[in-house]
Amino acid sequence: MKRRDFVESVSRIVGLSVSANLVGFHSTIRLSENPSLLIPMDDVQGDHLKAYGVAYRVVQAGIKAEWLLNYRGGSFLVPDGAAIRRDAALNGVGFEAVDGAQVTAIRGEIEGANADAVPLEKAPKVAVYVPPNAPPWDDAVTMALQYAGIPFDKVWDFEVIAGRLKQYDWLHLHHEDFTGQYSKFYLIYTGQLWLAEMVHYNGDAARQLGFPSVPELKKAVARAIRDYVANGGFLFAMCTATETIDLALAAEHVDIAATFADGTPIDPQADANLDWSKAFAFSGGHIEPNPLIASFSDIDGHQVNAGPRRQPLGAFKLFNFSAKIDPVPTMLVQDHRQVIPDFYGLTTSFMRQRLKPGVTVLADEEGAPWVKYIHNDFGKGTWTFFGGHDPEDPQHQIGDPPTDLSLHAHSPGYRLILNNVLFPAAKKRELKT
Repeated sequence: MKRRDFVESVSRIVGLSVSANLVGFHSTIRLSENPSLLIPMDDVQGDHLKAYGVAYRVVQAGIKAEWLLNYRGGSFLVPDGAAIRRDAALNGVGFEAVDGAQVTAIRGEIEGANADAVPLEKAPKVAVYVPPNAPPWDDAVTMALQYAGIPFDKVWDFEVIAGRLKQYDWLHLHHEDFTGQYSKFYLIYTGQLWLAEMVHYNGDAARQLGFPSVPELKKAVARAIRDYVANGGFLFAMCTATETIDLALAAEHVDIAATFADGTPIDPQADANLDWSKAFAFSGGHIEPNPLIASFSDIDGHQVNAGPRRQPLGAFKLFNFSAKIDPVPTMLVQDHRQVIPDFYGLTTSFMRQRLKPGVTVLADEEGAPWVKYIHNDFGKGTWTFFGGHDPEDPQHQIGDPPTDLSLHAHSPGYRLILNNVLFPAAKKRELKT
């Protein structure tokens, strides 16, 4: 359903007050608490992932909505109306009609518990950083956005260097290697057409943008992303992008990329010259000096492609935060499961001893020296890093078939991804961390 039709349908059925700019489809809608729809996010929900899409479209239409933190798995409260009911039903999303007395009772329950009701006021404009030759099924966030029906634009080095990130509220990075070493895939996949295309696209971009090498281009891209966050952007990164963007930022004036064509090792003095004050999350990491070992540094705890260093998978547990005092981390861990099976990525986890002071740990593996999910403010914006590649494909390999999210509609790992998409919509005065 188009946004304009959605808004007009809701206003007719519910009797909302709507003023619409017919060019920009901007609407201002006032809603009483009666009637409303509760979109539960506990085990009764028919499709947890698509529920985020319903909530997003409500907010995108300018309609009042609330995120009920720590209430029935992080449920949503939206106005009742035929258009919203139809949108939910068509997507298999369960909802419950609640009258004014029931809403009052819910609010009373929230007031007396570790819970809170956070207004959602502006749907974030979403961008996914992805090279033009990347297959869409090889990025968990892209798949989650498509499955939930949340719109996004693709951006890459040309758009970032041109300063176009300021057009977006939320940016996602996945398995891009910001050190410019192509994730050291040449150690295993030499001769593969997709690797040759990756080298071609990146080399051509560096030349067109006036950089002497791909590593120098990626450093500049990393710095532009850091500026985007400092100016108020929301950054969410997974897998390789988490570790390598910080390596690239710390190595602004240092060469940390091995020359894979002839096996030239990294300068052994590189570690001493890294400036971790420039990075988001990590400090004190040691660069992997051997170009024949498929690891970037000692930041990642699992070292999935580093031979005998590889660590087995366990499970990670989400932390329990105070919803009223720390609404941001609370939003980021909303889920119907607290313990989630772990999954590999080129960067799977983050060594606790490599975290900067003040970094908020959102999830870790009990008794392990690594953590899984972290967050912090940076300037006027925030960043969130989530280790691993695909929450429902723990041993993901290049060339594997795409994950069918219709078979994983209740995935607690994918819910964490969609929490990150939605939390920038929260009313800013509520964000206390």
